[in-house]
Amino acid sequence: MKIIFSEKAPKPVGPYSQAVKANRFLFVSGQLGIDPEGNVKGDIEDQTEQCILNIKSILEKEGLTLKNVVKSYSIS
Repeated sequence: MKIIFSEKAPKPVGPYSQAVKANRFLFVSGQLGIDPEGNVKGDIEDQTEQCILNIKSILEKEGLTLKNVVKSYSIS
């Protein structure tokens, strides 16, 4: 198991990791629409875009892209 951290995504709050690599799988934690400095900007569309950029940055740490995402899950 390997903990993944990207400076281009917000730092985890509490005892969380941005992502964990286990064998050939990368499990990315839920991301918010905040920038790496912890700022929230714009409306829901801007924040959604920031969320995707955060995920993309974490994936890139392991040489992956959004095309490698198998599943995403949302609790509503």
